[in-house]
Amino acid sequence: MTFLRLPKVIERTGLSRSLIYAMIKEGRFPAPVRIGLRAVAWHEADLLAWAAERKRAH
Repeated sequence: MTFLRLPKVIERTGLSRSLIYAMIKEGRFPAPVRIGLRAVAWHEADLLAWAAERKRAH
């Protein structure tokens, strides 16, 4: 299982930090998982599934 930190998520999606967190709040983007006391990351598989769904929707 591969985890991606926020800079990589931004790089791969082309979305800004604020937009990512706004979309998470709206339920339109995968939520991160806690990997430490002050650290979160995203499962790469969740991001790939999100991207595939987004591609199918357009």
